Amino acid sequence: MRLQRLYNPLVLWLLRSPLHGVMSNSTMLLTFTGRKSGRIYTAPVNYVRYGEDLLVVASKEHSWWKNLRGGAPVTVRVRRREMTSEAEAFEGEEAEEGLLAALRAVPAYRRYWKAELGEDGVPKDPAALRPIAHENALVRVGNLTGAEPR
Repeated sequence: MRLQRLYNPLVLWLLRSPLHGVMSNSTMLLTFTGRKSGRIYTAPVNYVRYGEDLLVVASKEHSWWKNLRGGAPVTVRVRRREMTSEAEAFEGEEAEEGLLAALRAVPAYRRYWKAELGEDGVPKDPAALRPIAHENALVRVGNLTGAEPR
């Protein structure tokens, strides 16, 4: 957590700068309102494209994603393009389809979670998604609208 307190402001600055290309293919800024506090938060998060949506895998060790349960308005900054959207957090079995999409898109996730996929993109172990879904939530960002890239 300490390292993250130093890392996040650096990534926030970088993704808002002309140097954003270093990270913006896989990292975006997600801005949302805290359900209890009403405060506005902006967090750098890794994302993968899933059709027209963006998917974010959130460790359940962190709590920011809970603000998106049941759906919430958000703003995302992807490749210096700011867009408004709706985001919703999913847990357990509801998250498995999106987690599988993330596993297919990001080899590092497969290595980290020790989840092997067959050539057909299906986990070799049918139960492999259960522990991943138990430890993580999935945030789906859809209906993106907004400004043109700057």
